Amino acid sequence: MMAEPRPPLQRVRITQSYTVDDYAAVAHLAPAVAELNLEAQGIVPKLAGRTVWMVSSTAKGGGVAEMLPTVVSLLRGLGVQTEWVVLGSDQPAFFELTKRIHNLIHGVGSPDFGEADRSLYERVNRANAESLRALVRPGDVLVIHDPQPLPMAHELRRTVPILAIWRCHIGLDAENAATRAVWNFLEPYFEAYHAAVFSAAEYIPKRLGRRASVVYPGIDPLAPKNRELSLRRTIEIMCSGGLIPCPGPTVRGPYASLAQRVTPNGAMAPANVTESIGLLTRPIVTQVSRWDRLKGFGPLMEGFARLKRSLHDGELSGDPEHRRRLDLVRLVLAGPEPSAIQDDPEAVDVLEELRTSYQRLHPAIQDDIALLLLPMRSLEENALMVNALQRASSIVVQNSLREGFGLTIAEAMWKRVPVLTNSRACGPRQQVRDGLDGRLIADPENPAELERALDEMLADPDRLDRWGQSAQRRVHDQFLVLTQLRAWGRLLLTLVSREEG
Repeated sequence: MMAEPRPPLQRVRITQSYTVDDYAAVAHLAPAVAELNLEAQGIVPKLAGRTVWMVSSTAKGGGVAEMLPTVVSLLRGLGVQTEWVVLGSDQPAFFELTKRIHNLIHGVGSPDFGEADRSLYERVNRANAESLRALVRPGDVLVIHDPQPLPMAHELRRTVPILAIWRCHIGLDAENAATRAVWNFLEPYFEAYHAAVFSAAEYIPKRLGRRASVVYPGIDPLAPKNRELSLRRTIEIMCSGGLIPCPGPTVRGPYASLAQRVTPNGAMAPANVTESIGLLTRPIVTQVSRWDRLKGFGPLMEGFARLKRSLHDGELSGDPEHRRRLDLVRLVLAGPEPSAIQDDPEAVDVLEELRTSYQRLHPAIQDDIALLLLPMRSLEENALMVNALQRASSIVVQNSLREGFGLTIAEAMWKRVPVLTNSRACGPRQQVRDGLDGRLIADPENPAELERALDEMLADPDRLDRWGQSAQRRVHDQFLVLTQLRAWGRLLLTLVSREEG
């Protein structure tokens, strides 16, 4: 089914109401807010009369779309005029091309580009640039997020003197035929940018080295996905979202759209109608991601199934309590409704592959795995369901084969949940320290290694608690949006000062 046409370049209306003072009111955030305000005093006057334009490919789904509302709101609160617009196209082929570009930057896919690819890429971006040209003024700052809108700076700077920054959230810390091909394809558009920003030094291509810097993404501690939840509120969210059979009356009623679960016969059903997942009582291992082959859902499901088979076959030793824990533990694989994410056309196929693999499992193992689709009709309700799922988890996994950064890792760490991820993907190892905040494995495609890691982590709940506390502290120090904003402020000050001579 073809996507509904949408006009080029939609302006995103941000309804987020949190102010800088709201963050300052939280005791453990107050020092970071004070530092941000102090630095802003020297930066904001330099940006007077300029608008910062954030341009991305989608307003929902994925880390960029989740970060930008907070970044835009806080920049505005500090006194920087900031707008967010989303690239638009009614051509599904464009998003198929940009998904291929995304995968190639991660080193995966066919490295063959043709003239038709470049023509489509430039044509869509030219139309969007024309829409934005009527809004930008000389001296404004254009911040392009990721490859989808990359050519827009070249189109705009031909007629409007603006500053341009490319913020690339993805990358690979290695080089192969795929990465060489995609960087060669993208290189003609680099010259239009005064600076480039990456999430890790390992991602910076040599041809951008002198203009590039590193800024870690950051989570918003007050956002629905990360805010503190009481036990009562957590249970209420699970009831409202249809994640659990409600144990009693609640103040708030059900959400307009409820979570769905894949049943053993492959059909979809409300998550709370089939057997209870056990979110309130069982050990829970959770991965929440887009339905993307690079997220490693398949190997994780097979690793968990191996753990259950080993237990049932009597191959695992250990004390009775640990065996009981392994018997009760369940795996939750959750992602958004695929149809809600326009710039990720692979999602339907990936979910279908997982559904097929799930149906092949033994019924006893099927009972211990929940494939969940979280509705996207309300982004706030979706975020609250993710928050509740992560807080109900004993371990959060991010088994990505490639990962630009992986905000779901920082989200779980902020909630004092230890993370199992891997050292192959550069983004996760920027965050998780093996044996301090969770576990890093070497091969996310090896179900046997995943099985061993899950077994070892579940064997020591006290150690999991210590890792969770360490994880939260690390996010507090390194991966909050307040820290990210200070880095952005310094970069903007440098570029404006350089322009003024």
